[in-house]
Amino acid sequence: MNRLAQMFLMVSIVFPDLTTLALAAPQTGLNQSFLAPAGHAGLPFLNAPAIAPIGVRVDKYLDVPESAKGPPIDSHKGYRLEQLGRGLYMITDNAYQSMFLVYETGVVVVDAPPSYAAKLNQAIAEVTKLPVTHLIYSHSHTDHIGGAGLIGGHPIIVAQEETKRLLVRGADPKRPIPTVTFDKTYELKVGSQRLELSYHGDGHEPGNIFIYAPEQKTLMAVDLVFPGWMPFRRFAVAHDLPGWMAQVDLLAKLPFDKLVAGHVARLGTHADVMTQIDFDNDVKSAAAEALKETPFVDGINPADSGNPWALTDDYTARVAGRCVSTLTPKWSTKLAAFDAFVWDQCYAMEQSIRVD
Repeated sequence: MNRLAQMFLMVSIVFPDLTTLALAAPQTGLNQSFLAPAGHAGLPFLNAPAIAPIGVRVDKYLDVPESAKGPPIDSHKGYRLEQLGRGLYMITDNAYQSMFLVYETGVVVVDAPPSYAAKLNQAIAEVTKLPVTHLIYSHSHTDHIGGAGLIGGHPIIVAQEETKRLLVRGADPKRPIPTVTFDKTYELKVGSQRLELSYHGDGHEPGNIFIYAPEQKTLMAVDLVFPGWMPFRRFAVAHDLPGWMAQVDLLAKLPFDKLVAGHVARLGTHADVMTQIDFDNDVKSAAAEALKETPFVDGINPADSGNPWALTDDYTARVAGRCVSTLTPKWSTKLAAFDAFVWDQCYAMEQSIRVD
């Protein structure tokens, strides 16, 4: 039974007196939601995408393509180490990623996701007995640095100025305040190792930086590219979507071989960046076309004509649905979790096009 039939059956069971009216209604672009009590879900839009919209349970999500998968996690450890070059290691649980750099007298840790932060010291001990002397924050979000307090000791904490501002405001003891901050660039030299930190403005959020290891040709840039995967909802909840897209474009011009993206199961490559740029541009084109071709009022209950929020909600739902339908043939089998967040991406993009 398809989803339209399921929803119609639900309406017929709960509101049997409405079904005769629904069957008799002309099959035009009319939204039949007025047949249900005010505020309740009605029948879906005609020509609605097969991909379930936000808030509708999915019986089985699309399978994850092999191209999106990484090496397995050791179930006893709960993490995986991957060497990226001399003294540089990625640690991941195949959902989050961070890294650490070993130099002659200590270790520099970059991010401490709570999902495995309690095991960070154990992972480092597999490689060296040297202490953690420095901790770099990619940005302020808890899901990437909320385990910082579990590292112990008194490392020097380095972050961009905006990250410090946000952490001071948040006053979260699990995210210690940075002790060293910078504006645009900062070079961390420790022994014979070097990391280049740079800030390229607001995108994912204020203070989100790039961390580049030039010898190892490894770049860590978090919440911008999701190798093999659909970005997290609403383009990783981008604070500034045009700025976010510009930073993804910038990544394509940088001289890295390996990308630590902060999320998902495997390292990224330049090819992954180009794939995401292609996807981002397709979403923008699909949303722009949907905004242009979708009438603002079409089939809404006339009784709601004086409710501007209702008109806008109905319009943006139809715009997003058209955007989803445009993207599905090309991308549904190309990016993992396409069905999980494609509606989010279309909603975010149409909003950005209209107001940014």
